[in-house]
Amino acid sequence: MRTETGEKKSRQRRLIFSLLLVIFLTFGGVMITIYQSFSSAFKTIHEPVKKTSDKREETISIKVRDPFSVLLLGVDEREGDVGRSDSIIVVTVNPQVNSIKMVSIPRDTLTEIAGNGTEEKINHAYARGGVEMSIATVEHFLDLPIDYYVKINMEGFTDIIDALGGVTVVNDMDLTYDTYHFPKGDIELSGEQALLFSRIRYEDPRGDFGRQIRQKQIIQAILHKGASVSSILKYDEVVNALGKNIKTNLTLKDIINIQQEYKGVEKNIEQIQFKKGGGQYIDGYWYYLPDKAELNEVQTTLKNHLFTSDTNDSYEGLDITSQK
Repeated sequence: MRTETGEKKSRQRRLIFSLLLVIFLTFGGVMITIYQSFSSAFKTIHEPVKKTSDKREETISIKVRDPFSVLLLGVDEREGDVGRSDSIIVVTVNPQVNSIKMVSIPRDTLTEIAGNGTEEKINHAYARGGVEMSIATVEHFLDLPIDYYVKINMEGFTDIIDALGGVTVVNDMDLTYDTYHFPKGDIELSGEQALLFSRIRYEDPRGDFGRQIRQKQIIQAILHKGASVSSILKYDEVVNALGKNIKTNLTLKDIINIQQEYKGVEKNIEQIQFKKGGGQYIDGYWYYLPDKAELNEVQTTLKNHLFTSDTNDSYEGLDITSQK
C-alpha cells in the first residue's frame, strides 16, 4: 500500500514535468481530438522570437527526440508597467538518458544584460529588451543555448485560475500577507488569493527562494486542476484565459510531439538550486552574487545533460533534489 508521502512525491514528479510546458500539456491528450478548434486559439499563444545565439550549432528536432532546453519566465506585467521576470527557470530535457534537470535563477542575480552593455539584476533583462534579451542574458549567464521559452503573465494567473474555478495548494508555512492569512496545509485559492500567495516575499524567512516555491506550487496546481474532466469540458473559457496571459515559441505540433515522443522522462527529475552565493548591497541596491565555482558546476551539469547521451556529472557542491 502506498504511503501518503509516496503518493505526493509521485504526483509532484508528474506535475513538475508538466511545468516544462506550463499549461499546454494539461490538454495534451485532448489536443488531438479538438485540434482544429485549439489550433485556432493557439495562434494567440504562439509568439516566435528572433534568436542570434551561437551556442547551438545544429537545428534540433523534437520529432526525433533531440535533447532541448526551455526558459520559463514568470513575468509581473501590470497595467502601465513594462514588467520584470520574477521567476526564471531553465529546464533541460534529455530523452536519451530519460531525465530532466531544472535550475531556478534568483531574480536579483547580478549579471551582464546581454545586448544592453550593463551589469544589473538578471530580471531587468525583460524590462530592457523583452523575451529576446531575457533569452540572450540567460544564455550568457549559463553558457547554454535556450531552444524554447514559455512566458507567463503572473497578473494573468487570476483569469486562468478563476476560469478553472480555483485551485488547491499544500502550503508548507503559515503566512500572513496584508489582510490575508494563508494557514499551513491544504488551502483553496481564488485567482486573486493565488496571485497574492505567489508574491509573498518579505513575510517568508526564505525570501525570494520561498516565493519561487510558491510560484511553482501555483503553476502545478493549475496543471492539476486543468487536467480534470470538468476543466476540459469548459476548455474554451480556459484557452481564452491562456491566450491572453501565456506566450511561447513552441508550436502546437511541438507540444503534441512532446506528448508522444518524451513519455517517461518525468520519472527522473533533478532540481538544482544556487546555495553558495550571497547577497550584497551595491550603490544602495541589493544583489545576489553567485559563487563562481558553483556557477561553473551548474553550467557543466546542464551542458553535459543537453549535449551528451551519457552523463557522468559531478554533483559535488550542488544542492540537487532527485525525484525518481
